[in-house]
Amino acid sequence: MKRLNFKPIKLALICIVSVSIYGHAQQGNVTINQDQKITELLELKKEMNKNASDRYKIQIYSGGRNEAYKVQKEFDESFTNWKSIDAFEEPNFKIWVGSFRNRLEADRALKEIKQKYPNAFVFQPKK
Repeated sequence: MKRLNFKPIKLALICIVSVSIYGHAQQGNVTINQDQKITELLELKKEMNKNASDRYKIQIYSGGRNEAYKVQKEFDESFTNWKSIDAFEEPNFKIWVGSFRNRLEADRALKEIKQKYPNAFVFQPKK
């Protein structure tokens, strides 16, 4: 008659019991220490995003409908960095470019755009 070796079974059983006792999830508290200025910056960013209508645009054309669409098509082919939109403000169709967060960004783009559209200018749309 052959005798069974219980050592591996005992060892496996001890491992299973140990893992089940010590393997439970640990609980604890996490404290985050951050500079107060980070919170202020996040609030400022939220405020800026909320006021997206306060952005600057560049007008490159104002006039008749057919010419406006022609100018818009030419612009879109020449400048891929900025999106153009058409707007109607009675009695003219206008082509507006970009949505710039501040005047400095708009002025930088205007410098490049004025090479092809010398009458272009920066403005803030009415709310």
